Amino acid sequence: MRHAEYWEPRDDRLDCRLCPNRCLIAEGRRGRCHGRGARNGQMILYNYSIVVAAHLDPIEKKPLYHFFPGSNILSVGTFGCNLSCRFCQNCEISQEEVPGEEVSPARLAEMAARTPGNIGVAFTYTEPGIWFEYIKDTAPLLRQAGQQVALVTNGFLEDAPWRELCGLTDAMNIDLKSFRDEFYRGLCGGQLAPLLRNIETAVRAGVHVELTTLVVTGRNDDPAEFEELVRWVAALSPEIPHHISRYFPRFRETAPPTPTATLAAFAEIARRHLRYVYVGNADLPQGQDTVCPACGTTVITRHGYRIRAHLAGNRCRCGQALSIRVRPPAEQA
Repeated sequence: MRHAEYWEPRDDRLDCRLCPNRCLIAEGRRGRCHGRGARNGQMILYNYSIVVAAHLDPIEKKPLYHFFPGSNILSVGTFGCNLSCRFCQNCEISQEEVPGEEVSPARLAEMAARTPGNIGVAFTYTEPGIWFEYIKDTAPLLRQAGQQVALVTNGFLEDAPWRELCGLTDAMNIDLKSFRDEFYRGLCGGQLAPLLRNIETAVRAGVHVELTTLVVTGRNDDPAEFEELVRWVAALSPEIPHHISRYFPRFRETAPPTPTATLAAFAEIARRHLRYVYVGNADLPQGQDTVCPACGTTVITRHGYRIRAHLAGNRCRCGQALSIRVRPPAEQA
């Protein structure tokens, strides 16, 4: 069982320094994430190399719309999470330990390289940040094999491990659930400030970043708050793709699904400040299409996870450069 990184002894407990929860873990107990625990005075990993879900997914499902659109990516996840969102969409595997299959870093890299049509591995389904050591051991092997590394993450880590992950990762979809700290503390058991810092760090590190906001009815659906959020994103970069996603009742949250009118209104707010805005989990006209910010031409149409591209490389036919990473023609053949 691999020992964990980012912890220190404190009196008769272990101080976990991976995420801002800073769990103080007594001997024989585990932290909030379920994956890290104290044994014989050491922090050990209960989820290292334990895969509870693995699928070959369209990259658009992550969602990553501007990262090799139309590709497939091997998606894997473990159990546990360092947040406890009332509306968690994967609560069956995120909020408790569940059995899985042991897959070593070398085996996962081999699986990724041998899967036809696959561009890499997305660490997803639950929070990949708590899988820090496994990703740290696996990512170099993937990159050596020419594979991409992606994270679908809540971004709730301490600064030092987050910076390490940024150096190992090609693309991230980061949840920006709200622009209110009280939302994070009351509904998720987290904090907003570390997330904002980490989004900035990832963008400045050159990671391909896309953001997702799940709009929960009666919880984070205030238009004024949402406009603050997108203004903050635009100040960082108006090129960041932003996904506005429809909520459905899950886990402990029983509010009704997000009205489509709310999603449409939020998309209009976002488009005042950002160049690429998408609506997920809802069938809104052209809500998933990519539009050239210069001439208004639709350059990628999406129907579910199927796409049709009208691109010249990563440029619109009008010549406008688009913040889309595409595969070279030789790789697409």
